[in-house]
Parts: sequence; structure tokens; C-alpha cells
Amino acid sequence: MPRKPQTQGHDTRYHKPQKNNCFVCGLNNPGGMRLKFILDETRQTFVCRFRLTNRYTGPPGHCHGGIIASILDDAMGKVNKLHHVVALTREMTVEYLRPVPLHKPLRVEGREIEKKGRTHVNSAEILNDKNEVLARSRGIFIAVDPAKMFAKYVDK
Repeated sequence: MPRKPQTQGHDTRYHKPQKNNCFVCGLNNPGGMRLKFILDETRQTFVCRFRLTNRYTGPPGHCHGGIIASILDDAMGKVNKLHHVVALTREMTVEYLRPVPLHKPLRVEGREIEKKGRTHVNSAEILNDKNEVLARSRGIFIAVDPAKMFAKYVDK
């Protein structure tokens, strides 16, 4: 008989929502970015390759900082799936190292730094096709009980 995963006071295991309306990765959000993240099992890293359109313009020819933060947040959030939990961003820092260009091949990678109880610390980077880091982030995520937190939002 399989063992139930160890929890801390409530069930924090990941439960896939019926619809994904996430702005960054949700396929059910018609106005969203619809980025697709893939797990690199060898490196235990979530990776997404993408190009940004004019819709995400901040400075001329480059991406808006809020969009950059959203992409980094989503990449870090994906890492929590490695522990089969839903965890929400508690705190996040972003370093904007170089302007992120529009219409160029980009890659974002999210990885785990540390896990302690319900607290997950992750990082992410946006890189160009020369592997130069354009922006990076570090985030603290707290695992939650999705059945309690999202009960009124679940599609019936």
C-alpha cells in the first residue's frame, strides 16, 4: 500500500485545476501569454523557450518590467511541482540586468534553492540565445491547502 505524502497540518499536495487561467501559462486564458514549461529531469529545472511580441512592450523594442517579473514568478512557481504542492509567492526579488528584447529567442529557467517544511525557496533566470542572463529572481513560496484556499473558484 503506497504511503501518503508527509504533510504539515493540512494537505498541500498539488492538485491540477480543471481550467488553467494563469496569465503566463494558462491555455484557458485568451488574453494570456500561454507559455509552455518543460521539466528538464536531469537538471530538475523547468524550462520555457519563447519570444515576446509588441504586446509586452515597455521601453521601445524591449519588454515591460512587470511582464519580466511575471515570467520569472511563473518559472519559479513551476518548481514547486517537484514536491507535488501548490505554493503561493510570499516574497520575490528581481534583478533586471539587461533589457529583455522583443521578437528574439529567449529562455526562462526555474530551479529550487531550498525547501524547509511548507517554505520553498526558488530562483529563475531569463536568458538570451547567447546564454547571457538578462534578468533573474529569487522567491519564497508557501505551500497551501488548495482544497481550502480555492474551493469557491473550482469549476463544477
